[in-house]
This record gives sequence, structure tokens and C-alpha cells, in this order.
Amino acid sequence: MKRLDTVLFVDDEPHILEGLKNRLRKEPYTILTAISGEAGLETLSRNPVDVVVADEQMPGMCGSEFLEVVCREHPETIRITLTGQASLEAAIRAINKGEIYRFLTKPCNAMELAHTIRQALQLKKLTRENARLLAAARQQKAILSALEREHPEITKVNLTEEGEIILNETNDDLESLIDEVVKEIGSFDHSQNRLNEQFSK
Repeated sequence: MKRLDTVLFVDDEPHILEGLKNRLRKEPYTILTAISGEAGLETLSRNPVDVVVADEQMPGMCGSEFLEVVCREHPETIRITLTGQASLEAAIRAINKGEIYRFLTKPCNAMELAHTIRQALQLKKLTRENARLLAAARQQKAILSALEREHPEITKVNLTEEGEIILNETNDDLESLIDEVVKEIGSFDHSQNRLNEQFSK
């Protein structure tokens, strides 16, 4: 069963966390909360989190410090800063150290926050799909390289002046070579299906 996307909110004020959960209760993702940066890191160590939204002004570990650790230990998690003090210094620190996706100010419009989180989740999906396609392309390249080593002429294409492909019909091993290529492609498709299943979990 495919899990729902998960968003973690980190803020030292419990009533703000409850307000965020209430305003976003109809969104199609699981919401987790933590009342400190340390608690947020503990939550991240126990749960797969797609997006984290952290308040900048927190006692102990501030938001930018927290997101810096998240960036280092959970780089695949999209990071958003939410702060009541729209200071340039805080924004620069969060962007440079935490490599954040967005910088929002409090009080934040619920629709704007929901839209930003949806965009972040879409980015996460695109990043995951790009990784899947890259892995598939690398596997396909490895198969072609193996075939080229066994049959040096397999990837060589002769063309006429008009750009048409010239087939070597006198090759006695053509049928066996085609059978081998079909077999390799079948093996590649099987491996790609297994890879897709892994990324969809």
C-alpha cells in the first residue's frame, strides 16, 4: 500500500501547531508536529518526511540551525522556513545553511501555505521520478555496453546518402543476435519493473 506524503511542522508554540493542523486537515497528506528542533530531528529519525516547515524563532535550536541539520542528514526532505520576524539576516541564514525551498512570514495565509506545500510535494515527486529515469538510463547503457563488448558491430549503423539504414542481410548470426537482444531487453524490462516498485514504496 502506497503511503501518504508526510509534512512535519516544527514550532515551539503548541497552539500554533494545532492551528496549522486544523487549517490543513483536509489536505491529502499526513501531518506530524514537533515543539522543538531537537524533537523535530527525533521525529525525522523515526519517520519518512517529505516536507518540513520550521519556525525560525525557537529557543535552543533556531529554525535555520535545525534546517541546516535536516539538510545534512535528510537532504531528500524539502525544507520551508516560517517566521514572525521577516529579517533579511534570518532569511539569508536559512537559505545558505538550510538550503530552504521557501521562506514564508507569520502570520501566513492558510491558502498560501497549503499551495507552497503542494508545490514542494510536487517537486519531491519530480525529483524521485528523475532519479528513477536516471537509474533506468544507466542500466540500459550498461546493457548496450555489454552487447557491444560481445558483438562490436551491434551499435554500428551504416547509412545511405539519403540517410536510410543499411542492413547486413548476409550475416549468418543475425537471427541469433536478434534473439539475444530480445532476451537482454526482457531482462532489462524485468529489472526496471523491480526498480519502479522500489521507488513507488
